[in-house]
Order: sequence, then structure tokens, then C-alpha cells
Amino acid sequence: MNLIKDIDRGTPASAEVEQVTLTIDGESVAVPAGTSIMRAASLAGTDIPKLCATDSMKAFGSCRICLVEIEGRAGTPASCTTPVADGMAVVTKSDRLERLRKGVMELYLSDHPAPEEATEMREMAEMIGVATSRYLPIADHLDAPCDTSNPYFDFDPSLCIVCSRCVRACDEVQGTFALTISGRGFGSHVSASQEEPFLTSECVSCGACVQACPTGSLQEKALKAVGLPESSAITTCAYCGVGCTFKAEMKGEEVVRMIPWKHGKANRGHSCVKGRFAWGYATHKERILEPMIRASIDQPWRQVSWEEAIAHTASEFRRLQAAHGSRSIGGVTSSRCTNEETFLVQKLVRAGFGNNNVDTCARVCHSPTGYGLKTTLGTSAGTQDFDSVEQADVMIVIGANPTDGHPVFASRMKRRMRQGAKLIVIDPRRIDMVRTPHIEAAYHLPLKPGTNVAVLTAMAHVVVTEGLTDEAFIRERCDLDEYAEWAEFVARPDHSPEAMEKYTGVPAADLRGAARLYATGGNGAIYYGLGVTEHSQGTTTVMAIANLAMVTGNIGRPGVGVNPLRGQNNVQGACDMGSFPHELSGYRHVSDEAARDLFEKLWGAPIDSEPGLRIPNMLDAARDGVFKGVYIQGEDILQSDPNTSHVAAGLKAMECVVVHDLFLNETANYAHVFLPGSTFLEKDGTFTNAERRIQLVRKVMAPKNGYADWEITQLLANAMGLDWTYTHPSQIMDEIAAVTPTFSGVSFARLDELGSIQWPCNEEAPEGTPIMHIDHFVRGKGKFVMTEYVPTDEKSGPRFPLLLTTGRTLSQYNVGSQTRRTANTVWHEEDRLEIHPHDAENRGIGEDDWVKLASRAGETTLRATITDRVAPGVVYTTFHHPLTQANVVTTEYSDWATNCPEYKVTAVQVSPSNGPSDWQEAYEAQAARSRRIAAEAAE
Repeated sequence: MNLIKDIDRGTPASAEVEQVTLTIDGESVAVPAGTSIMRAASLAGTDIPKLCATDSMKAFGSCRICLVEIEGRAGTPASCTTPVADGMAVVTKSDRLERLRKGVMELYLSDHPAPEEATEMREMAEMIGVATSRYLPIADHLDAPCDTSNPYFDFDPSLCIVCSRCVRACDEVQGTFALTISGRGFGSHVSASQEEPFLTSECVSCGACVQACPTGSLQEKALKAVGLPESSAITTCAYCGVGCTFKAEMKGEEVVRMIPWKHGKANRGHSCVKGRFAWGYATHKERILEPMIRASIDQPWRQVSWEEAIAHTASEFRRLQAAHGSRSIGGVTSSRCTNEETFLVQKLVRAGFGNNNVDTCARVCHSPTGYGLKTTLGTSAGTQDFDSVEQADVMIVIGANPTDGHPVFASRMKRRMRQGAKLIVIDPRRIDMVRTPHIEAAYHLPLKPGTNVAVLTAMAHVVVTEGLTDEAFIRERCDLDEYAEWAEFVARPDHSPEAMEKYTGVPAADLRGAARLYATGGNGAIYYGLGVTEHSQGTTTVMAIANLAMVTGNIGRPGVGVNPLRGQNNVQGACDMGSFPHELSGYRHVSDEAARDLFEKLWGAPIDSEPGLRIPNMLDAARDGVFKGVYIQGEDILQSDPNTSHVAAGLKAMECVVVHDLFLNETANYAHVFLPGSTFLEKDGTFTNAERRIQLVRKVMAPKNGYADWEITQLLANAMGLDWTYTHPSQIMDEIAAVTPTFSGVSFARLDELGSIQWPCNEEAPEGTPIMHIDHFVRGKGKFVMTEYVPTDEKSGPRFPLLLTTGRTLSQYNVGSQTRRTANTVWHEEDRLEIHPHDAENRGIGEDDWVKLASRAGETTLRATITDRVAPGVVYTTFHHPLTQANVVTTEYSDWATNCPEYKVTAVQVSPSNGPSDWQEAYEAQAARSRRIAAEAAE
């Protein structure tokens, strides 16, 4: 690997089509109208010095070293703020300009330590030809104290030149507005919030300010500790479903820093605290690097060789199948692993185990998306690319918290709002998107948990009864008979906002206003998350969203669409690759003879035509004594799946649980074999993000465990009697393309050439499909579906009067196995229960008090945060920390179509507590016993 250099052209590209021609230093240059002189010069191969300018932000014109001369104009204007004009003649080099630039640079250096490191400041000083300053300042800032409070970067004010790049990055790129220039004149300085340390300020540690700083005043601690990088590679983040592209900078086998790649089409050069900084888990001391086995879960682990671990696992699986039948074992794929690794796990189950007992965590989050959108539109995925938000006029965010779950995309949404777009938030909780600096939602509809369908059907009622439908779109694109029946259904008086208010708690006037705004406000885009899908009517809600988009004509062009915000980095890919027990890759049912035939010919093995078991079915069958073994790659089902006690009982009943992961996670407490996994830094492959974008993951270091995850699955497959001979993940992708129509044009070579591809990619769309359903729906005509509101069986009452809903926080990720092993814990060291002041007062609960959270399924304890973010009658918590075990209280109610658990509605009671419950203490003790490693093996 070489160190990848990128060109910063100083100012953003112009979107104008018209070309203008000018001369720069006597050379003719043609660029789009609106281009700055600085950018035009850069495109022509001429670099103009700059300090305050960067092409990720608007021109500012404060540093005064990018001066140029323009024929016929007086003075020396800044090239960053001066647009080109037809016939303009520009001079970038002259004695006068050299003298002016040197003078300005010397003034900077008079109050700045000699730049020793490779910063832009040093580069510009050398470019201008200045090493020292002639000026002796009366006063300086060289003794200003350094702010080291943030765990990932330092702020050294002595190196700051007050160029405002960090402030502008926080404003324009991130949209947090946490930084400002305080003081005036000589006293001007960068401050976080109200002169606070960075750690306790409003800063969200996205790293935009650090990336923007030209002087090293803001700098990563790792850069100081490890040193300058020697090599780099472009790769894809392994956290949320945004799928940010990063440049991983390395020094030998050590990561120096992760820099968001500005050419990444998902993130456009931005990042969040997790992707930018939270990669330290890859070298955490708790990471397991050697395979381990044990005969029973009450014994300590014994470290063994890879050969013994694989042979033992295969022998156990064969033994179980011989004794209990071919369907007595199964597998679980990972939404954190690559497409290629996921594909191999389901192939192992189908071709090696001889059954369809394969499932994935993608089912417990977004399976209703697949079912609902395939039914209504014809494709099991979102309709738009992320760039589409730039043309949205009205956005609905329902059941999602983008600033915490998808922060990079949230920044783009906030930017669009500052440009004038309107936002409607439908959520029980007052998320940050409702109101933060410089943005405010037009409507917040704080519905009661579990009433999504009622709200959306009532919105459709308003659209239909008030004549706000897009009749031309409906006539051309949708099934008219189904539409007529649906329109009659939603127009019924019992579906009006007034009638639904008793269920939803949303004022009818607000709901009517929101519906009118969406229907008449221009391009309308709907973005949704797990607060839509993780309900007993999750699939119905997805269909209701599609109905609303179709009836208003908000499908098939930029700025509109139905957009699921996927939770993990490869949830979309896990679904695409055939991780469900009833579907092969490409969403083809296992009963489809033609599809099975395709796979059988390629794999040389029969495919069972009967759907297999989902995870809850596996657990039930294990307790019944008929399901005996499971291979779990990269998932922690004990912590992430509902009703923890039920999951634990099912795992305990099995004879061979194989966990393939980075750490001894909670599921490993009940495992008999542990296969150490590899991180995204140690493998090649692809992830598919929430916008169907397939992107390369590139290996930047050797796997510390010895193998990439796909190699481990191949070892197991061959030990089971298969004959796999893959030598690189690109060969697995070739196989995926051969059997998956939507991937038929995808290859590593093509991805390397184009940077990324959004499926479907085939002969009709050789470079992919950014926007779906442009001229017609994949299914032909759009299908309107009746969405009758059916209240959940999980109801509050005298015994459990509150409703619990769950979610995520910015600094943590999913079950926290990665982020808890980074410095991110400084922001979220424990799960806490948000409770409204009224409910807290009625129960005698104060801030930080320990409380017991009890449901029909179980109970746990955690500390309380009193806030009006939640409405009276609603409580909220996260599920990132295993000692809280929030899912011990969630129930087994699930979506009617997909079995997606109803995490978002649990009837609970909250009462004061003295600390951890008996169950938590017993669980912690059991976990400690389970994680013992035999001393002789550990030495």
C-alpha cells in the first residue's frame, strides 16, 4: 500500500452547466460558471497558497494568502471568494503577490510555533518561501493551555491561527454549531460551547473540525502517539447502515487514523465519532485470538489449534445430525460481516448441513421492510440514494433517530433543513431532529408506542378526503381497482385523525397539518427506522408508508421515496445474500424450483424445498429436544434478541453452540466452541448499505486471529465434506453474481473502477441503479394494501401501566461489543432509563436513582434520567450494556408476517430499587464463570 494523496481544490465544485473561458497565467482554462478562481487554477494544474480554504466548505476569504491579480481590476482579491468570468485574465505569480503573501505568512508565524509536523501550515510556509518571521510580537498566545479532555483529539490554542475552518466545519458539515470564535481582535480564539472543555461541550466528536484544521491545533492523539502514516487504503466503515467510506492510514500494522473519504458517495467526506475514532476494539486486550473448546458450559475454556477446533466442530455437527436428523442443526449469519462471508454461511447451511435452518439479526430489525416493500413496490429495499435528500422539500422521519443512529446522514438532513426543507417527526420521543440549533421540525407527532399504522392511515385519510392525491401518477403507475378499494377504506370516518386520536394521542389538527404538508409541500421523502419495523404491525406500517408515498406520487425521482435507515453496516447485504430460512439470495423463495435448480447445479448439492427455522423456532425446538447445534457468526443473540431468559434456555438446551466472534460475548456464555473472528480492517470483501450501495472493504492489516472470517467458514465447510477452493473474496462475489440477478453485473473489478455500485446492477443498469421505480414499479403496477390498525396484544394496565420503548445512542453501537471496548464509554458508560418528571414524581424517583424495570417477561435494574423527552406514560432505554440486559423485559410478541420482535412496545412498571437485581447478580456471576480460560492453556 502507498500513502494515498488527495487534491484539495480549495472551494466546492460549481453545479452550473454553462462553461466560461478565462486565462490563468497565460493559459486558457474552461470551467463551469460560478467556479472560484482558486478551483479553476487547481483544475489547470496551478496551486494557489491557502489556509482558510478547503473544497468541503464554502469559501470564506479570511487568511489572505490566496491573493491574485486580475487584469483590469484594482487590488489583489482573494481567489477563493472571487468567481471566474468569461474573458478574465488572472495572474497567480508576481513579485507583488509574493511580497504580500510572505508578509501575511510572517505575521502568522510571529504568533505561532515553528511548524515541525507535516501540516498544511508548514506546507504553505514552504510554498510561499517563509521559514521564520521578521516580526517580534509584543504579546503572543504561545503559552495557551492545551485542552486534552477529549479522548480522541487535543486542542492546542497556541497553534491556532483563527482561520475559522473548524467552526465552519462544525456548522456547515456536521450541523452541530458547537464551536465559535469568541473574543475580538488579539483576543479572538476558538471556543467550544460556552468556553467549555471539548469533552463536556456540545461537540459530538465527529472529527470534522480535526480534519479541517490546517495547523495541527486540533489533532488526533493517535497521530501523536503512533507517528505519521506510511500507507493507506480506501475502505468502508463497519458500524451503521450509512456505509461511510474512509481512508485508513497505517504505520506498519497499526492504524494511525481513519479519515472520511470525500469521494465516498454515502458520506461525502463526513464521519461520526464511531467510524472516525472508535476502531480501537481491533486491538483490545479482551479480543480472543485463539480457538477454544469445552465439553460443557460450566467448564473453563481450553485453547486449541485451528485444526483441532475445526475438526471438533465438524465432528460434533455430524454426530448430532446422525443421531437427530439433518434438520437438527443450523446457522446464524451476521449483519456485521461481509456479503461474501454471509453468503458462505448460508451456503454451508444449505449445501453442507442439508437444510434451510439459517437466520440473521437482519430479521429482528428490518425483515418487515423486505416483506412490505416487496409486496407494494416489488423490491425488498429502499428506493433512493442518500444524495436524493438534497432535493427533498418535505421529509418525514418516523421511528428513527438519525442524529444518534445514522449521524452522518442526519447532518445532510439538517443541512437541507437549513436550506428551507420542512421536517415532520413521528416518534414517541422528542428526538434531536425535533429541535436543535438552527433547525426545527414543522411538526412533531408524539404518538403512543404501537400506533404507527393508525397515524399513517389517518394521514392517508386526509390526503384522500381532501383531494390531495396525485391522480396522474396513480392512473399511470398503480393498480386502479386496488387503489379504489384502498381509497374507500382510508376515507372511512373511523380512519380520520379525529377518530384515531383516542388511539394515537396525536392532536388531530397537527396530524392533518402534517399530512397536508407532505402531500402539497413539493418533493416528499420518508425515512424510517426500527421504530417502524420492530412492532407487531411492522410489515403493515411499511406498507402504509408505501401507500402514502404512492398516493402522493412521491416515488421514482430525486428528492422523494421510501427510505429505510438500516441499523448495522450490512443489514441490507445480509438480507440480499439469502440469510432467511425461506429465501435464497436475491429474495427467491426456496420453493421456487427454477431458483433451486440454479443453485443445485452450481453447488452440486440438493437444496431443501421446505423453509427452515428462524432463531426463535430454533430456540423452541432446542427446548423440545429436537434442535441440537448452531453455528453463530458475528451475532450476540443472547443480548440482542427479545426475552433473554427464553434465549438462554434455548442455548443451554443445545449440545454444540459454536460462536464465531471477536470477543467472548454474552451468547458465548452458552457456547461449546469459540472461533475467533477478524475485524473489517483484516479482510477484503463488500458491505451493502441502506441505499443498496455495494462498497469494497479492503484489508489493511493481517488478521490477528490468523484467518479472515470467510476462510474460517471455508475450513468448517471442507471439514464437513464440502470441497470449497476460494482463494479470495472476489471469487465469492463472482459466484453471488452468477446466482443473484440483482448482482449480475457486480464484480470486485467493477467496484474498484466505479467506487461503488447500487443494485440492481445488470445488463439494463450496468453502473447500478441510484433511484428505483423511475418509469415503472419492479412488480409492474404499484399495489395499495389495506392497513387496518390492530392494537398490539402487549397492553399496559394497572400492574404494568407504562410503555417501554428502546433505541440507541450516538456513541454506542448495537449490543456494544465493539464500542464498549473503546473510549466511547466516556459518553455512555451505562444504559439509563428515561422517565417523565410526572411519572418519576409519582413513584418517588429522583435523578440518578436506581430503579427496577419490570414486565411480564422479567425485570432488571438501571439508573433513572428524568426528562420531558418522553411523554407521560412512556419510558425509554438503550440496550448497549450486557449488565443491564434490557431485553430481559421485552416480550416474544412479534410482527405478524416476519416474526420481527416487538422491541418498541413493552408494558412495564418502574419502581425504586437499591441496585442491581438478583437476576443481574446471578447473570454476572454466571458470565464470569463461563469466561474462565484454563490456566495451562492461557500461559
